[in-house]
Parts: sequence; structure tokens; C-alpha cells
Amino acid sequence: MKTPREILLERHQAAAPKLDAIRHEIVNSKFRRGNFAVTIWNELIFPSRRIWAGLAAIWVVIFIFNFSQRDQSELMAKKFPSPEMISSFQQQEKLLAELIGPNEPRVAEPPKTILPQPRSERRFEILTA
Repeated sequence: MKTPREILLERHQAAAPKLDAIRHEIVNSKFRRGNFAVTIWNELIFPSRRIWAGLAAIWVVIFIFNFSQRDQSELMAKKFPSPEMISSFQQQEKLLAELIGPNEPRVAEPPKTILPQPRSERRFEILTA
């Protein structure tokens, strides 16, 4: 006895080659008009051209605003520090050296050796503490 699935598959088995032919015809017709870039343009960008134009305009405005906000004096100051800045940095270094004190290396103490103890004694110390 055949299952309902097998019966449906037998009925529609003849339609499979026709559907494949239709699919190939549609795919080939889209790419026959032009290359892949033209197809992408026609399907993705052209239908929403107002949105893309708005986004492009916003980016242009942001770029112009960002470029106009640059201060040329700041750029020059970053490249060439003024003598006043150099002297103030030197004064800050001297003040910092006075506050911190001399840079003497410290001698590290040797680590304390801990002798292992039986677990029963540790437990007793913890309970009594």
C-alpha cells in the first residue's frame, strides 16, 4: 500500500521538469539584460533611490561639518610645541620629582617559608579560632 506522500509525489513528478525549465528561463532572462551589477542596481538600489540619496546627502553634510570644525591652530600646536609648553612640562617634571622623592630601588623581602602541617591540625586551628 502506498503512503499519501508517495501518491502526491507520483502525481507531481511530471511537473518537476516544467518547473525547472521555468526557473532557468527566469534566471537567464534577468542576467541576459546586463551583467550582475546592473541586476543588483535595478533590484536593490533603484527602487529605494530616494532613501539612498538621503543617506548620501546626510554623509556629505556630516563630512562638510566635520571638516569645517577643524581648528588649524590646534593642528599646528600638535606638530610644534611652543617654548611655553616645553618650560611648563619641565616645571611639572621637577614638581613631580620633588613630590615622589628620589627613585631608589626597594629591596624585596624574601618570602616566608610555610611548613606543611597535617590537615587535622589545620582543622583544629580553624575551629578554635
